[in-house]
Amino acid sequence: MSINTRLSLRRTAALVAALNLGYFGVEFAVALAIGSVALFADSVDFFEDAAVNLLILLALGWSQRARGIVGAGLGLVLLMPGIATLWTAWNKLGHPIAPAALPLSLTGAGAFAVNLDCALLLARHRSTHGSLSRAAFLSARNDVIANVAIVLAGILTTVTLSPWPDLAVGLGIFVMNLDAAREVWEAAHREFRGEELHP
Repeated sequence: MSINTRLSLRRTAALVAALNLGYFGVEFAVALAIGSVALFADSVDFFEDAAVNLLILLALGWSQRARGIVGAGLGLVLLMPGIATLWTAWNKLGHPIAPAALPLSLTGAGAFAVNLDCALLLARHRSTHGSLSRAAFLSARNDVIANVAIVLAGILTTVTLSPWPDLAVGLGIFVMNLDAAREVWEAAHREFRGEELHP
């Protein structure tokens, strides 16, 4: 990796980490206030994204083998939002109350804007630093999809006054995190063995 590419990735990772950490606080507060499983899951994902990008900053000078080991660990980290989602969804089933629809949609729309910006920033680096940058890109990409679903859940909640759209989106985020974790784990395994990664 050239010095310019490394500096560009470092700047991108720092900016993405800051954006994710900032919106984590916003979304987590709204999730607690309105009792939304989907927003809770997505807020934990924002925190995880910040951690991934901070690890990229730390690991830029590491060997390919070391990055593979850290990347494998990140594959497991990607499961954390999903596990938190399952726990929250289980608790919500005991008290099936629909979250407030307007804050759900507005917060999801804000998250969409942040994650789309992050995904676009990370897209050009998704194959320049192995499994670490791939983990960051996949997570941001999945978040954009999840945020569209959160906005739609807010609209459906307005129409139906049901907790099920929120629960369904939360569980969908869990499934996407499982798939992202698998992709990162496979990329890290190839990197650990010294194989070239391709976009």
